[in-house]
Amino acid sequence: MNKYTPVIGLETHVELKTSSKMFCGCAANYFGKQPNSQTCPVCLGLPGALPVPNKKAIDWCIKISLSLNCKINMFSKFDRKNYFYPDLSKGYQISQYDLPFGHNGHITLSNGNRIRIRRVHMEEDTGKLIHDGEISLIDFNRSGVPLVEIVTEPDFHDAKDVKEYLQKLRQAVRYLDVADADMEKGDMRLEPNISLRDKQQETSNILPNYKVEVKNINSFKFVEKAVNYEIKRQTEILDKNEVPPQETRGWDEIQQKTFSQRSKEDAMDYRYFPEPDIPPITFTDTQIAELKSQIPELPDAKRKRFEAEYKLTEYDAEILTREKNLADYFENTVKVGQDYKINPKQIANTIINKKPNIENILPATLVKIIVKAGQTDAMDEKKLQKVVKEVLTQNTKAVEEYLGGKENALMFLLGQAMKKLGKVDASQVKQLLVKMIK
Repeated sequence: MNKYTPVIGLETHVELKTSSKMFCGCAANYFGKQPNSQTCPVCLGLPGALPVPNKKAIDWCIKISLSLNCKINMFSKFDRKNYFYPDLSKGYQISQYDLPFGHNGHITLSNGNRIRIRRVHMEEDTGKLIHDGEISLIDFNRSGVPLVEIVTEPDFHDAKDVKEYLQKLRQAVRYLDVADADMEKGDMRLEPNISLRDKQQETSNILPNYKVEVKNINSFKFVEKAVNYEIKRQTEILDKNEVPPQETRGWDEIQQKTFSQRSKEDAMDYRYFPEPDIPPITFTDTQIAELKSQIPELPDAKRKRFEAEYKLTEYDAEILTREKNLADYFENTVKVGQDYKINPKQIANTIINKKPNIENILPATLVKIIVKAGQTDAMDEKKLQKVVKEVLTQNTKAVEEYLGGKENALMFLLGQAMKKLGKVDASQVKQLLVKMIK
């Protein structure tokens, strides 16, 4: 029996898809561009260069906060997070510390577990280190790209809930159309903090005296593996009456294990202080209400509406609401289908099972495909009787089995007849088979 309860919190970084960077006018779309071709004195941290906040990025951060049920700090500010690393040209990162834009939110999982969100704050991304043999190169194109960090409370106790939370988070930012959250491109990076608590201390809510952070994971599958690996690794250490070191680790997909990177810092190590080059930011109730009015129907609400309005199963509704463009396509097709007496369930089945290319097939075209698929060829009665007679003559064993009580034999005979007849009404063929056998 396991003596420990996993205590897991998550830090998730999401790059916003604004056209320009967070504090300068450089293009924010850096992926695939020539290294260091999208930089300026501001994002390179050159002396005398002053940052100017990107209003759209701040508005989008507020929208993310509201969609995650967060409270908004009506008075906020940026802070300097001081640390030295080669990809941080200034020697500090402009981030937020004690007054993030959003705080005290939550996401509810399908099993009813509520994951509390401690903070949603805005910061700038760092440059990117590229390792080539014994040397490391730095590309500063990513430096200064708007980055939203979402931090949860340590409310997770298994990797399954971690994965579902992250999927819901990615859904939300995509529905808001503020981020692509393409993890292969590094648009969304996952960092679980994992520790284990003795089950005897479970009711005391005392947190373990250490935590291990696994940095920059870029897939749901990998984060699930990393969490499960860490639970196993830390269990083995604790069983020896030792305490796992507080550290930052990476995930090695090839070896299927985490590896040590560096000792983990505490907040005091970063020497946070208010960013002197950016004035504090205040919001009015009217501004927040306007941003809230721009938030579309979010996935959970849409899924519940699909179940109620279109009489879909929970399974079908969940699939159709995974991506906003798919949900919109389904609803547009339902509107067209009303004129052809095509019900929403037929449309849902076609989309889920046939997987049409919704970029190329218009809703009206899909409806015509469904209508055509439902049509059957008019049957010539003489031809029908002739084919059924042939099938019965050629499959006397199946006829005997059916007469002996085997219902499956009739379905075999029906299949043989349908092969010869093509697209006709199967129920009519079945009736004639039964009639002619008797």
